[in-house]
Amino acid sequence: QVQLVESGGGLVQAGGSLRLSCAASGRIFSIDDMGWYRHAPGKERELVARITGGGRTNYGDSVKGRFTISRDNRKNTVYLQMNSLKPEDTAAYYCNMKGARTTVGRFDSWGQGTQVTVSS
Repeated sequence: QVQLVESGGGLVQAGGSLRLSCAASGRIFSIDDMGWYRHAPGKERELVARITGGGRTNYGDSVKGRFTISRDNRKNTVYLQMNSLKPEDTAAYYCNMKGARTTVGRFDSWGQGTQVTVSS
């Protein structure tokens, strides 16, 4: 199994910043895509940002220019730097990673979620 553990969520005022981290552990041979999604009550889950193994990124339209995704392959960790936060960014944030196991097969794992709340 591959486990993902997120950290860094919390309560922040509008205009503030937070940095989320997500570390993977387990039988990992390589990690291809890493990403962040969010889910707010009453809304569909949406892509926040993704980064490929080659470093190519893509962002949801609502966070472009404010959020930055990065990865540290040595630590099997993905980060999400969130600046200029808005109340509409309030949601549970989940990381996702896809890759190959040290044993046969691939994995597609999700973290447990971390809450981000932005007050106005």
